[in-house]
Amino acid sequence: MLKQIVIGLLGPTLDRGMAGDGPDRWGSWRPTVSVCQHDDWVVDQFDMIYQPKFQKLANQVADDIRSVSPETDVRLHTVEMDDAWDFEGVFATLYDFATSYPFDTDNCEYQVHITTGTHVAQICLFLLTESRHFPAKLLQTSPPRRKNSGQPGQLKTIDLDLSRYDQLAQRFGLEQTRSLEFLKSGIPTRNAAFNRTIEQIEHVAIQSTDPILITGPTGAGKSQLARRVYQLKKQRRQLDGPLVEVNCATIRGDTAMSTLFGHTKGAFTGAVTARKGLLTEANGGMLFLDEVGELGMDEQTMLLRAIEEKRFLAVGADKESASDFQLTCGTNRNLLADVANGRFREDLLARINLWSFQLPGLAQRRDDIEPNVQYELEQLARHTGQQVRFNAEARRHFLKFAISSDARWSANFRDLNAAMRRMAIMATAGRITIDVVDDEINRLRRAWTSIENSENDNCDLQSILNDQQIEALDLFDVAQLQTVIRTCRQSSNLSEAGRKLFAESRKHRKTLNDADRLRKYLAKFKLDWASVKKQNQPC
Repeated sequence: MLKQIVIGLLGPTLDRGMAGDGPDRWGSWRPTVSVCQHDDWVVDQFDMIYQPKFQKLANQVADDIRSVSPETDVRLHTVEMDDAWDFEGVFATLYDFATSYPFDTDNCEYQVHITTGTHVAQICLFLLTESRHFPAKLLQTSPPRRKNSGQPGQLKTIDLDLSRYDQLAQRFGLEQTRSLEFLKSGIPTRNAAFNRTIEQIEHVAIQSTDPILITGPTGAGKSQLARRVYQLKKQRRQLDGPLVEVNCATIRGDTAMSTLFGHTKGAFTGAVTARKGLLTEANGGMLFLDEVGELGMDEQTMLLRAIEEKRFLAVGADKESASDFQLTCGTNRNLLADVANGRFREDLLARINLWSFQLPGLAQRRDDIEPNVQYELEQLARHTGQQVRFNAEARRHFLKFAISSDARWSANFRDLNAAMRRMAIMATAGRITIDVVDDEINRLRRAWTSIENSENDNCDLQSILNDQQIEALDLFDVAQLQTVIRTCRQSSNLSEAGRKLFAESRKHRKTLNDADRLRKYLAKFKLDWASVKKQNQPC
């Protein structure tokens, strides 16, 4: 059996009783004494907390407890509380008591008596028990139904482990389900990995104010999810400011610093008025930085300080601005790789990467395509006021293609949204037929083939040059170099590649030096035959 220990405050009014210290006091219900008067529950130890000015009353109550319950070891603890109604002072006093108390939870079971003391003291005891500074249950006492009967009244314990309460657990479970459905826009998604990710995001969004990083390919739903996270936090009253969104890829160059952090009047040519900046606008709310990997190094430095200290300097300002915002970032880049090649600050990534979640592309969530098709139709009906539906055969035909490996969904949900909009427009009398579906499938296949060919072209250059080298090339050089590299890789040696590339001009030359001409051309880009052939790997 665990030792039963009660911790409680002396109640100067209730514990004194109606008759004071006379013998008639036993006719009054006194909460602290009543705790130890129950035959079916023995208190092994009572720790009574009181102010020094109530020493006499504390001694009397302790003696009365010993008289009715000789098994109870009464221990008196004096604390200094100048004002028992001052929340800060009372909380600090009880906090100090809790942190210095020698709890032994392996051998003892603790109850905190909250019937006595001021309302402020009772609230403080509740908070400290809820936070487990008092590893205890709450103990509540109430008087007997018949006044002055000398009976001990009622005892009731309250366990703050909410998981023990079935109805509460059901309520919390229902609340979480609603939150998850909200984050998923009400779509009954089936993909287990995606659903698990959403569950984690829901938990973090509610429990933490730290930055959240959402990664994934373009069109995977990062922006929509960020908006839902903001709305969920606002519903929970975790923030009351606005959602401020910015696509960092659109604010490169000189305007980026001003857009994010603001500027003063006259800070630069054209700054005819002062500007707050997006960080200031997000005060009290959420800042969503989409494509955060596109920020320049200067902006990254300023952003890091703004995240850590909630302070920053506007362009041209000599006085700091303050903004307390929550941050969500999105990117389709590999920021770890960008850190390795010097394009992104390692310390900034460490700060925004505390909670990182990868959204899979639609091609990795083919089991979610069917419910998303239904969602898109419902959204179209909501926006246009017109109901559009598939006939049964057309629906089966489209879904068979959509979930097959033939469907690339390279733009993810943007592709699906565009496909649904086109079929809805082409539908006759609100019905999408199999002919409409066939036309859309052919359209998607053509678009994806074009993209694939373009990617293959870019792949030729990206396999041998880095991004900075490619960006430094003229468009003419890019097109020409792509053809040269592709021809080299289709040839067995330098001379064969040269003959193919210079097939017309060599007819008018007396000296045939195709290999040398090709070698010199490659040298212009610091390339040679070996490097071009060696990199002949799929991207």
